[in-house]
Amino acid sequence: MKDKMHRRMINAWCMYDWANSAFATTIMAAVLPTFYQAVACANLEGNLATVYWGYTTSMALLLTATLAPMLGAIADYSGTKKRFLAGFATLGIIFTCLLVLIKTGDWLLASFLFIIANVGFAAANIFYDALLPHVAHPDEIDQVSTKGYALGYLGGGVLLSLNLAWILFPSTFLLHDTESASRLSFLSVAIWWALFSIPLLRHVPEPPRTAKARSEVHPILGGFRRLCQTFRDVRRYRELIKFLVAFWLYNDGIGTIIKMATIYGAEIGIGQGDLIGALLLTQFIGIPFSLLFGRLARRLGTKPSIYLALAVYTGISIWGYFMAHAWEFWALAFLVGLVQGGSQALSRSLFGSMVPRGKTAEFFGFYSVSSKFAGIAGPFIFALVGQLTGSSRLSIVSLIFFFIVGGLLLTRVNEEEGIRVARAEDALVTT
Repeated sequence: MKDKMHRRMINAWCMYDWANSAFATTIMAAVLPTFYQAVACANLEGNLATVYWGYTTSMALLLTATLAPMLGAIADYSGTKKRFLAGFATLGIIFTCLLVLIKTGDWLLASFLFIIANVGFAAANIFYDALLPHVAHPDEIDQVSTKGYALGYLGGGVLLSLNLAWILFPSTFLLHDTESASRLSFLSVAIWWALFSIPLLRHVPEPPRTAKARSEVHPILGGFRRLCQTFRDVRRYRELIKFLVAFWLYNDGIGTIIKMATIYGAEIGIGQGDLIGALLLTQFIGIPFSLLFGRLARRLGTKPSIYLALAVYTGISIWGYFMAHAWEFWALAFLVGLVQGGSQALSRSLFGSMVPRGKTAEFFGFYSVSSKFAGIAGPFIFALVGQLTGSSRLSIVSLIFFFIVGGLLLTRVNEEEGIRVARAEDALVTT
């Protein structure tokens, strides 16, 4: 009976990846960037649409990164990880719905709505990721994390397939034109996200507060004290901090490719059908290869599997600089699908294995800060270089630095020592 409940809890947790990946695929990667360029920025000249989109994504991530550590500390203190997840997911869902209001020339409104929706999406993910060490046993954390990413690829891919059909053949679905189909796709993301979040909210229990947390008086005060204590004790988590620096660097490149690929492709003349179709290929290629990386981690180890993914990303960046044809975008999308889910899932599980259970939301807040500041730097540099040079090709080349240096720093992380420190703190809390 306990085993059956454990499997149901894992499946419910993984289903949230299925739910929110619709935002990542349709809103962040495929439909909204091209809609932003073609409709919201229709009155702008040159590559300003790409530039403004880069600044928009940077601002969205900056807001989340600023809030993340404190939110995580408060959630750990108060035992409200699920409540925070539900609240921010609701914020993201509402502002995703509001994207249907964007009209020609409304690039400022589009940027504002996306920023708030993305804050909801990214902040909810802090608490979703923080539940992972509570849901999965230590010996299955890699496999559970990669299963979540695989389901995310499948869920995001299924909805994106429907969205693509609407956009390519609007009259078949009784829609007026491609613009109307794009707006309908935004609404479909909000409904999908809300509907498939229900299993997690029903079947994943709220992790209990620690005994120390119960002695605190007020959630904000308690969260602030915990955060200050973690900063004071940061030397105890040296391996965790080293991993965060490495992750900050290599995830900068990964996040920039995810967020800027379609608008970069549109800038060099690749059509919307090819752009969305290629990203759809990434989704479905990512399903088996996310699961494969979970098995690969068992055989090679988690870190060597991440190194392999970073080597592939380096090759993608080099090819992206020379890309000129639609078939090349499809080929690069295939390569991204091979490594994207696996690299991110294993990074999440490696970090989770070194986190004390009593501070999961707090430390995943720092994890989110690391990934969000990476996301700020990448799109910002992409936008700045594009604005200064009038072309975004040189922006692609800069990503190689992040993959190589991030991988080198990852070699300095002693995960066994990080796990030992986390388990030692867990033992102190329970005694």
